[in-house]
Amino acid sequence: MLGVTSSTTRLTLSRSLLLGRPNSISHSYLRRLRPLAAAASSSSAASSCSCCGRSRGRRSCSLPSKCYPCPLWSSAFSFCLQPLAPHKSKSTSSSLSVHSSAPFASVAAPMGDQSTDQNPLLQDFDFPPFDAVEPQHVRPGIRALLKKLENDLEELERTVEPSWSKLVEPLEKIVDRLAVVWGMVNHLKAVKDSAELRSAIEDVQQEKVKFQLRLGQSKPIYNAFKAIQDSPDWQTLSNARKRIVENQIKEAVLNGVSLEDDKREQFNKIEQELEKLSKKFDENVLDATKKYEKLITDKKEIDGLPATALGLAAQTAVSKGHENATPENGPWIITLDAPSFMSVMQHARNRALREEVYRAYVTRASTGDINNTPIIDQILKLRLEKAQLLGYKNYAEVSMAMKMATVDKAEELLEKLRSASWNAAVQGCSLVLFS
Repeated sequence: MLGVTSSTTRLTLSRSLLLGRPNSISHSYLRRLRPLAAAASSSSAASSCSCCGRSRGRRSCSLPSKCYPCPLWSSAFSFCLQPLAPHKSKSTSSSLSVHSSAPFASVAAPMGDQSTDQNPLLQDFDFPPFDAVEPQHVRPGIRALLKKLENDLEELERTVEPSWSKLVEPLEKIVDRLAVVWGMVNHLKAVKDSAELRSAIEDVQQEKVKFQLRLGQSKPIYNAFKAIQDSPDWQTLSNARKRIVENQIKEAVLNGVSLEDDKREQFNKIEQELEKLSKKFDENVLDATKKYEKLITDKKEIDGLPATALGLAAQTAVSKGHENATPENGPWIITLDAPSFMSVMQHARNRALREEVYRAYVTRASTGDINNTPIIDQILKLRLEKAQLLGYKNYAEVSMAMKMATVDKAEELLEKLRSASWNAAVQGCSLVLFS
């Protein structure tokens, strides 16, 4: 709106409808289908669990101890799809069941390896134990988990059959376990960042991506999904299950399952590099966010901020060495963390303060040692190479391959929005934003 071109804004655009995000095997097709499970929940009768839609009879659901894994926090959505399936098939639509009250069973440590015995990343849990995870848990925990999941994948490939119980359920357990555990680690990095945690993640990231690529390019699993789609029982599956199968087949192709050996090797190198660049980009934004601080000593400058925002600003000041800071008398420190930034933008009457904080926010990581501009350029270059390896003209087509929209329709919609709003935005932006 201010005409400021920033690295943050540019990458936001590159991850939009026209350019999409780097593919994430561990999250993508499962995440897109969670609304199906949520729909099953919302349409259930009053006697059904409000979180997963399963019948609970006269006993109230007490998630997580008496309920099945909930799709609202876990990607294990197919456990809640049974109420959606009106048809049953002996060969391809076996009954779904969960035998453990905990969504995740602990990963057994190798014999003699005591370092993983009490690792919270490897224990049973209903909800992620964020408070127990420390940087020293990441390397042994992720490596032990990957070893366990590799063994599970090999067993699945050896025994796979084109049926729900012999393919979708065991595959989903593999994918979901990695997604949740890796998600825990990355979330902690976002909210409790440290050099030790960054180093630990960097050390195991390549191994994690390698396993994801191995999983996404599994020919036995791909062929089993194709067999389900080609079987005479295909029409007996619910629409939700058909969608799962169809999306998994599309995902496998986009993950390079059909590429020849040399092209697959090049594809995998690109994926590894994209993961590194994405990690570096996020770290630069995080560093830029933490770097900005604005010390305010005159309360008139922050007129309009609610008491909660003043308390946060004073607390931040105390943590930065201003021991006598109070919400009433200051001093106060404004940062670019969301609670502080949003409070200023929404409530501060000081136009100059709002403009300064806004400009600092939209230009994060765009200069100096944490400049994301060359990283963005490299990401776009690699995405184009990846798209061309997969037989597409550009990455926009890759992004749209898993969406209902098309590139042309997306561009048409964006142009309609631009032409309808441009003049009014130009005339009123300064008044709306800063006055």
